[in-house]
Amino acid sequence: MCGRFTLRTPSQVLVEQFQLASVPELKPRYNIAPTQPVPVVRQAIPHGARHLFLLRWGLVPSWAEDAAIGSRLINARAETVATKPSFRSAFRKRRCLVIADGYYEWQKRGAKKQPFFIHRPDGRPFAFAGLWDSWTGGEPGDPPLESCTIITTAADDFTRAIHDRMPVILAPNDYSVWLDTAVTDVEPLQTLLERPLSGELAADPITTHVNSPRNDDPRCLEPRRIDEP
Repeated sequence: MCGRFTLRTPSQVLVEQFQLASVPELKPRYNIAPTQPVPVVRQAIPHGARHLFLLRWGLVPSWAEDAAIGSRLINARAETVATKPSFRSAFRKRRCLVIADGYYEWQKRGAKKQPFFIHRPDGRPFAFAGLWDSWTGGEPGDPPLESCTIITTAADDFTRAIHDRMPVILAPNDYSVWLDTAVTDVEPLQTLLERPLSGELAADPITTHVNSPRNDDPRCLEPRRIDEP
């Protein structure tokens, strides 16, 4: 799964890497957690401008009776995303890039769990394959709730020792197809999910400071030797 991630990259770098139409105002985040606003890139029309938005993490389908369902839909499995009722419409019509520069995963070690920070060795940002939806089931007059989920897949050879699942990290060459609202056929989209960026990641053991979502500071990345108590 993917339950926490970071985004500390300067906004101008995001503009250049993701071809954004404007410079977003973002503060560094060291421990982004479910139900919080997360940065996503969307493209309204085919080949149109790309813009960055902050959406609530945890997909609330448009047909949901209660927004609480979002806390259970922070991830969508690549194997079933095209057919599961919660995600299938968004998979065809409402795809996005969830922007990050690292994510956290916990490795089971006996009765304890060791957190790892997984990132590109060069520190560059990347994009998770994401879906979004808009929910209008709140109180009369409330604005629509826009939310998102991150698609996950079976872990690659590198990350499997830490966890059996990993987020789908899209290759930059695939961003255009993923964001293209004119692409609605399942087959080419499913193909993108079957070739996640792999072999280009590093994993650093860190302290348990990151365990609490209340902690959102540089100490979340504090290294820890595996053999430390």
